[in-house]
Amino acid sequence: RDVICDKWLCCCASGCEKCVCPRLQQHCYRFIALVFALCSSKAASLHWTGERAVSVLLLGLLPAAYLYPGPAVDYSLAAALTLHGHWGLGQVITDYVHGDTPVKVATVGLYILSALTFGGLCHFNAHDVGICKAVAMLWSL
Repeated sequence: RDVICDKWLCCCASGCEKCVCPRLQQHCYRFIALVFALCSSKAASLHWTGERAVSVLLLGLLPAAYLYPGPAVDYSLAAALTLHGHWGLGQVITDYVHGDTPVKVATVGLYILSALTFGGLCHFNAHDVGICKAVAMLWSL
C-alpha cells in the first residue's frame, strides 16, 4: 500500500518514516504513541482489577473452606493461591531484579515455580486429603 498524506490524515501502512509531510509524520508518531499508551494503561488497569478480584475471592474462599470443605473449594484455593503468589512474586521481580537477562531468567523461574506449585496443590487435592482438610488437621493439633 502507498502512504497517503493529506492535511488530516497520515496513513502509515509502510511506516511513518515514508510519510512525505514532516508535520503529519510527527502527528502520526504522536498518535501511535498515544494508542500504545492507552492500550498499556488499559491492560495495567485490567491486571490491577484482576488482582483485586482474586484477593476478594480469597477472602470468600477462606470461610468457605472452613464451612464447606470439598474438592470444589480445594481446587479453587489451589488456583487462587497460585495466581495470588505468582502475581506477588512477579512484583518482587519487577521491583528488585534489574537488567534484561536476570529479569528473563527470574520470570522463567517464576513461571516454572507457579506451574509446579499449582501442579503440586492439585496432586495433593487428588491423591491426599486436600487443602481444606489438611488445614483443619493442622488446626486440630
